[in-house]
Amino acid sequence: MQKTSFSILINFLRGASWALVIIIAIYFFLHTLSFGFFIALSAALFGSFVGLFFVAFFELVDLQYKKIAIHEKQLKLLEEINSKIN
Repeated sequence: MQKTSFSILINFLRGASWALVIIIAIYFFLHTLSFGFFIALSAALFGSFVGLFFVAFFELVDLQYKKIAIHEKQLKLLEEINSKIN
């Protein structure tokens, strides 16, 4: 499959979102560790939801982009079949 600049950008942003998840989780964990391990773990989990939202968003954008590409290929094939029939 041919990579376009849009899909490369989406893949980069998805990777940056995963980095954001890791950074936020580590930050929240280390700053709330003085309150206890389980509180720090839950704070890291809840804090990483922001990054996970962006991961899911860019994953959905990528899926929709691939779906549009498949529909364009199907349309092209159907137009070729229609031109051969007529």
